[in-house]
Amino acid sequence: MPAARLAWRLLLAAFLLLAGAAAAAPPAYAPVLPGRALSFPADFGAHPDFRTEWWYVTGWLQGPGGKPLGFQVTFFRSRGSHDPANPSAFAPTQLIIGHAALSDPALGRLVHDQRSARAGFGLAYANAGDTDVKLDDWRMRRGADGRYRVEVRSGALSYTLVLAPTQAPMLQGERGYSRKGRGAGHASYYYSEPQLGVEGEVAYAGSGGKPLKVTGTAWLDHEWSSQVLDPDAAGWDWTGINLDDGGALMAFRIRDKAGATLWAHAALRDAAGRVTQYGADAVRFEPGARWTSPRTGATYPVGATLVLGATRWRLDALQPDQELDSRRSTGAVYWEGAVTLARDGRTVGRGYLELTGYVAAMKL
Repeated sequence: MPAARLAWRLLLAAFLLLAGAAAAAPPAYAPVLPGRALSFPADFGAHPDFRTEWWYVTGWLQGPGGKPLGFQVTFFRSRGSHDPANPSAFAPTQLIIGHAALSDPALGRLVHDQRSARAGFGLAYANAGDTDVKLDDWRMRRGADGRYRVEVRSGALSYTLVLAPTQAPMLQGERGYSRKGRGAGHASYYYSEPQLGVEGEVAYAGSGGKPLKVTGTAWLDHEWSSQVLDPDAAGWDWTGINLDDGGALMAFRIRDKAGATLWAHAALRDAAGRVTQYGADAVRFEPGARWTSPRTGATYPVGATLVLGATRWRLDALQPDQELDSRRSTGAVYWEGAVTLARDGRTVGRGYLELTGYVAAMKL
């Protein structure tokens, strides 16, 4: 009898130990798989089972007198390693991060801010079903009319902007499945909304802190994944351009730690909606003008020639210093700025260029 009782206790202890280990194990993140059809409006919203997600808005604004400004607003959602079944309202199962920036050549640098908070208590969230992301008094929400309302309030800058779609979403890659590396698992679900009409107000140091009425054009990227980067990847060069004729151009390359291209892709949609895809062998970023940050010492190719097949495009920065230090939120420092696009010596579009991994390898 004592031997049987001892065996029972050992069996129970082993069971409890295994159960505890299972409970402590990080949850499995949802995989990105080819062939999944994106569905709207549901895919405008959050996808909490995936590890990383962002809603990324960039664009050009004009104030009184036609003064050009670049702007960027990004909301990130990051799923932690805690069990989503944990009933505690304090469990950090989801983290919400916000970045906002303005590029004004009259100031010669970015004006930007950042913040982060764990989701909960109605103060920070990323809702499923449709776009609705909140971080204290920063918010981005898609209305029933399809328009996005973006509000940012901080000591450095403030926005109240309405973004109005003029075109259908542009599904990137293979109908929204976007490869980012040699392995099929290094991918994201990814769509863009180019040619968004913008109107609203901004306030920052260049406006004396007073609201400045603006209009313009923007680009929205929404992307979610669980293992987007190859282990050998250091970062990426990405651009999204609203063409003056109503078309849209997206291109990126993933760089390895030696600076060589691991993967690349581009898509060009004309004003009639016809899309031309460019595979990894048909996309090149040839560095042009370079700028070295006096703060980090990193050198960025802030100008470049983008080669798509037999076509050459030139990217030129609105201003050299558009470095964004987000070490208080995502932990990264990168260059993200307004650029013009030229072809055959003529400006044909405006958008943004993002250069990551030039200070340190990116970790998502």
